Amino acid sequence: QVQLVESGGGLVQAGGSLRLSCTNSGRTFNSYAMGWFRQAAGKEREFVAAITWSAGNTYHTNSVKGRFTISRDVANNTLYLQMNNLKPEDTAIYYCAGSVHKYSGDGDAYDYWGRGTQVTVSA
Repeated sequence: QVQLVESGGGLVQAGGSLRLSCTNSGRTFNSYAMGWFRQAAGKEREFVAAITWSAGNTYHTNSVKGRFTISRDVANNTLYLQMNNLKPEDTAIYYCAGSVHKYSGDGDAYDYWGRGTQVTVSA
């Protein structure tokens, strides 16, 4: 069974940085793309960024462009999200997700999900 595990969340002041990581501790799968999503309390899940696993093409939602960077380490099978200049509105649970056939900002395109890591940004 595929088990995506996120790490690196925590409490940080506005303007600070965090780097999230996502690894697969279970059965391997042929990933076409990986993504980061987040869900703030009382809000819908929203797309943050995606990357094609082989080519490394990336896409970031407008609200994080210039502040967040998605990347991957193919050799170590690890997905990252570098988050700089964090704002209180970035507070959410962050989830990594894997898709075997699509590169998309639509959560329904993803086949596997982690349990999430909490990111809290204080003003």
